[in-house]
Amino acid sequence: MVDLCAEVVKIVCGTFLLDPADVHEDSLLEELGVDSKGRVRLLAALEVHHEVTIGLARLDRFTDIAAVAGVLADALNERTGAGRAS
Repeated sequence: MVDLCAEVVKIVCGTFLLDPADVHEDSLLEELGVDSKGRVRLLAALEVHHEVTIGLARLDRFTDIAAVAGVLADALNERTGAGRAS
């Protein structure tokens, strides 16, 4: 998930014009100034960038960079069918 964390950091920094040196895997979105509307913006940016669908119900998991990367990993797995029982 380290690569996804780095990807999320890039998207967060680009979306909210933050310095990458200030954003780490354990950075809380709230401390970065990302409020509830910002989490929706972040969700949309992730969906567009990775061509995935992330339901709004998952926004409650958007607490820090690592958690966002976990949600993104789930969405990518769902898109590719990974983890589905055969």
